Amino acid sequence: MNIILLGPPGAGKGTQAQRLVAALGMVQLSTGDMLRAAVKAGTPVGLKAKAVMDAGELVSDEIVSGIIGEALDQLAPDVGVIFDGYPRTAAQAESLDALLGARNRQLDHVIELAVDEDALVDRITGRFTCASCGEGYHDRYKTPKVEGVCDRCGSTEFKRRPDDNEETVRTRMAEYRAKTAPILPIYEERNIVSRVDGMADIDEVSNAIVTILDR
Repeated sequence: MNIILLGPPGAGKGTQAQRLVAALGMVQLSTGDMLRAAVKAGTPVGLKAKAVMDAGELVSDEIVSGIIGEALDQLAPDVGVIFDGYPRTAAQAESLDALLGARNRQLDHVIELAVDEDALVDRITGRFTCASCGEGYHDRYKTPKVEGVCDRCGSTEFKRRPDDNEETVRTRMAEYRAKTAPILPIYEERNIVSRVDGMADIDEVSNAIVTILDR
């Protein structure tokens, strides 16, 4: 089974992908992670990507598709794939069809994690992590049991991502709506799009996704 998880940054795609990996043995292909890995490994496509990034330019669709292709070639045919962060544009959606078709795969589901923008701003701007072990917290929803002390490792050092601010979050949302949301009609025509309330409890979101995959 091959699926796409869609949703703006902070919608919970990464968390849900990790759960599917653990529960169903699927493989998560995150373009950002794969790009960094390909550059580090010095693969042919990775070397192309490094040259582009070193020049301060954006990595092309061709390079991103090449990295996806390399990753698919390393998987057994019966291993399911979760595409996270790809495709982002109509051109990438077309490339993905070609990549899958060349490997006798097909896209089975496109699942969008729908979010409320104001609630998402609240979710993202309030989050912080332990600087030592990475345990996640939130100003409102998950504070350390002892103020200023990590529940997991006892560290008293915490950090926040510098881009976890309202302006950046709303810019990301606008970019998602402008660039990624338009690919939905492509998949809606195939009747493979489902929507899940991304603002629901994490377990509820997971259950909803599994229900869709079981259809």
